[in-house]
Amino acid sequence: MGALNRAGIRSIVVQSVLILVSFAILFTAAGTINWINGWIYFGLACLSQLISWVLLAKVNPEVLNSRGSVVKEDTKGFDRIWVVMYPVLTLVNLVVMGFDAVRFHWSAMPIWLSILGIVLFIPAFVVATWAMAVNKFFEWTARIQEDRGHYVCKDGPYRFIRHPGYIGLIISVLAGVLILGSFWGLVLSFILAVVIIARTAMEDRTLQKELPGYREYAQKVRYRLIPFVW
Repeated sequence: MGALNRAGIRSIVVQSVLILVSFAILFTAAGTINWINGWIYFGLACLSQLISWVLLAKVNPEVLNSRGSVVKEDTKGFDRIWVVMYPVLTLVNLVVMGFDAVRFHWSAMPIWLSILGIVLFIPAFVVATWAMAVNKFFEWTARIQEDRGHYVCKDGPYRFIRHPGYIGLIISVLAGVLILGSFWGLVLSFILAVVIIARTAMEDRTLQKELPGYREYAQKVRYRLIPFVW
């Protein structure tokens, strides 16, 4: 299984910095630190990420090590666009949500939706972390990892859907908007969800064409993101 190396530590440090920067942007947009929903979301994000790192360092450090760099030489073209689009949309949405929920009060979301967001955040985190724990090829971008002996992962949540990490990401994005209480944030979040779905389709098509055994796996596990839907 190996152990956490410098690349793995670098991935943790970089993600930690990005989390801090993201919430600095969020609270700056809000114009105050006296925002309980913002602190709830910040706490959940930090706690879930910490649990994920500790678990992965123990059961699958290789996935942390491989995520020490984002774009690899053989990263697919559509994912080179994704690694630029995703952080831009995310950061813009943080500004919009800070403006909407706190600074300008463009919309008012009922508290029960924020509670629903907390409820949804937990299974999203569990599914995504479970996927990373069982799949050592869970990198930032799509590529056929011939340098690492890439094979099809059929364990854990991959027994039920082919891309559990992406459904976890989609749900967590939408849950975050609900926790923060921004209807305007939902607009960009739905756009981001559509982008993630499109990326899922392109990655799945790539795997079926290029990864040995994946086409047979796809015939057995029929659904990409949502059982009985797609």
